[in-house]
Amino acid sequence: MGVTDCDNMLMLLSCSNKMTDKERDVIIPIIMRGFKDAAEEAGTQVTGGQTVVNPWMTIGGVATSVCQSNEYIMPDNAVVGDVLVLTKPLGTQVAVNAYQWLDQPERWNRVKLVVSEDDVRKAYQRAMFSMARLNRTAARLMHKYNAHGATDVTGFGLLGHANNLAKIQKNEVGFVIHNLPVIAKMAAISKACGNLFGLLQGTSAETSGGLLVALPREQAAAFCKDIEKQEGYQSWIIGIVEKGNRSARIIDKPRVIEVPAKDREGELW
Repeated sequence: MGVTDCDNMLMLLSCSNKMTDKERDVIIPIIMRGFKDAAEEAGTQVTGGQTVVNPWMTIGGVATSVCQSNEYIMPDNAVVGDVLVLTKPLGTQVAVNAYQWLDQPERWNRVKLVVSEDDVRKAYQRAMFSMARLNRTAARLMHKYNAHGATDVTGFGLLGHANNLAKIQKNEVGFVIHNLPVIAKMAAISKACGNLFGLLQGTSAETSGGLLVALPREQAAAFCKDIEKQEGYQSWIIGIVEKGNRSARIIDKPRVIEVPAKDREGELW
């Protein structure tokens, strides 16, 4: 919703009861420090929270902001003629799973004909960089380029979140997605697994995905260019807003954009 300033952050931490005392004393402070660093990067700080013990090592949080009406953008104003922009590539779920498969011969044997170990390691690094990157710059630029609505892309995948966004629109519009920017080689892995993840169907879950933004057509290219100038990462125009019944679809044969993108130093990541 274009909110860029976070007033308060609570940290929710669970320590695994399977850890030894030594593991806990080493790992937990590192994880807490990482969470604190991420909060500071977002311009906020951790002011409280809760810690529990359970079988899983988990960290998360609750972020809150108090805003005036001119400080946020309602997500329901897309109009016919807008375009859809995506600010991070797809494929984090596939990249993380493929990296784990390097140690699982029965899984690795299914995909090693289409990717190398090096491909998988690079994709994992790209996914990590992508997931660690804030959506703050994109949210700020939504105001500058007159965005008509947005959502983040996470657990429901691209199509799930596009449908959720389309469903709440005031106008009778539909979203049509033509392009799928995907972390390099992840589309090949998904196909080799018999579309196990549904990556090219838009149903593969993303973690810490980008923003899917409806923008006026004449503003979209400048929005993408501005993000790249500020952060060194690409964004893509992936679809259009047309007259419709408040739903989203991906065309039968979408264009897959393989994404090795430039990092801030100008090298391929």
